[in-house]
Amino acid sequence: MHAARTTPLLLLAVAGCAQLHFLKAPSVPRERGGVETTAGPAPAGGHLRAMPDRHADWGSYNNGYEGLRFSPLDEITPANARELSPLCRFELGEKAAMQSGPVVVDGTLYVTTAKNTYAIDATTCALRWKHTYSYKPAPPFDLKVNRGVAYLDGKLFRGANDGRVYALDARTGDELWNVAAGDPNKGETFPAAPVAWNGLVFIGNAGGDNFGVVGRMMAFDAQTGGRVWTTSLVPQSGDANLTWPAATEVVPKGGGATWTSYTIDTAAGLIYLSTGNAAPDFLASVRPGTNRHTYSVLALDARTGVIRHAYQILPSDFHDWDVAAAPALFTPNGGRRLIVVGGKDGHLYGIDEKTGAFRFKTPVTTIDNVTAPLTPEGTRFCPGVNGGVEWNGPAISAATNLAYVPSIDWCSTVAIAPPDKLQGKDGIPWTGSAKLRQPFGQPDKTRHGWLTAVNLTDGSVAWRYASPTPLVAGVTATAGGVVMTGDLNGDFLVFDAGSGSIVYRYGLKQPIGGGVVSYAVNGRQYVAVAAGMHAPLAWQLKSSPATVVVFGLR
Repeated sequence: MHAARTTPLLLLAVAGCAQLHFLKAPSVPRERGGVETTAGPAPAGGHLRAMPDRHADWGSYNNGYEGLRFSPLDEITPANARELSPLCRFELGEKAAMQSGPVVVDGTLYVTTAKNTYAIDATTCALRWKHTYSYKPAPPFDLKVNRGVAYLDGKLFRGANDGRVYALDARTGDELWNVAAGDPNKGETFPAAPVAWNGLVFIGNAGGDNFGVVGRMMAFDAQTGGRVWTTSLVPQSGDANLTWPAATEVVPKGGGATWTSYTIDTAAGLIYLSTGNAAPDFLASVRPGTNRHTYSVLALDARTGVIRHAYQILPSDFHDWDVAAAPALFTPNGGRRLIVVGGKDGHLYGIDEKTGAFRFKTPVTTIDNVTAPLTPEGTRFCPGVNGGVEWNGPAISAATNLAYVPSIDWCSTVAIAPPDKLQGKDGIPWTGSAKLRQPFGQPDKTRHGWLTAVNLTDGSVAWRYASPTPLVAGVTATAGGVVMTGDLNGDFLVFDAGSGSIVYRYGLKQPIGGGVVSYAVNGRQYVAVAAGMHAPLAWQLKSSPATVVVFGLR
């Protein structure tokens, strides 16, 4: 286990199942064996900027705190996009389920895999440093995925799949602090990209499909790693708790994990997050009720962790339809603010932030047989458990009033097991499926994807692109009137944001499941693509070692 020193802890109970933890964390409370930093050419200048430059950087997983995945850069347009070309390429040298969203600050690009964090020059792809994290011991359940870092005050923050969260010096890669956040023996992992704001780092655990794992959101002091608060995302008291059956040893309350990243309303001091399914995934009969706070968007007080608002997308789901992508906060001209979120159920939702009413619910995949009960013989439904909107949500442009949504058409057939056959202790997935060797169900051989442009006033579809493969990569809209993404064939794609026509295509020959981001250095606009999604089991994909490719106009 990790070596750690203990410190006195004061617990203060507050409403909403939050606990405030005031503590001083030791600088690096774990064994450092196996951690190395490989130095490269240093960035020019003095101290790194405290906050990302909203006009030039790509400052977090979804760029701005509001989660719009929009860049204000306008050098690249539909008229000149054909002049794009790859300028440099960084080879990570490792096969990875590459789903990382690059963060670019002050001319340095940061990208992650499950164990490694890389800092490269954002214009030349030269390595500046590489930090390698060592599990001691190896966790029994490892997603082998990490989706990226948060940046604040010259520090990077990220999670690990052995239940820990740590900070690195953004200039040197040196480890600054490392703290326990979850229990790896239960299957609690931390693949999500955190967000950092106002001196705090926010991250939640994954693992909601495992026996008794409850989704929790946490805030850590950015300087010390001290835990400030923890909030259970499965209610333990109050009215929401009444929508769950009482927990038993056989069927504990579980689920509600977080998977990707988070959104912050800096004016109101609220952090918005999407929550996953209740567990077990497919046996709703053992957890009757609407299971509130799962399949939801929750708004928590960023200072205390108290749940202020809850917007449930799906009551009592039984298809493993997490709300996996982070919500976006968007205010149309002259209108009330919307929470815009895509779900694995294959819809894009526009939710009135004030009333909680759905302004629209727009299908973005094939919807079929979703009300049929699951049976021991097997039930086919669409979208399947790998379908709908996955870890990358929509990009939003105020100029076009459109959301650009990546999605997947991929149905599943699931055969359920009886409740007395539930398994799940010791970190084993606890799905309720008879095919535990295929916990995601039996996927269809035919699969494809969509990029759908949805009008944010009424939810109507402005245009739709049919992709030959699922679309799981990041989507970015820009002030230049283009929308950029990539597919699992390895094609980097640039669209005219208004018409949906493809204005540039470049084959990278690696499945693209990570971020596609845009930024500027010295006034020139660049695009970086994280490619190489090696996921032979869950996604039936094989790839050569992951890469980051940087594009610009010739």
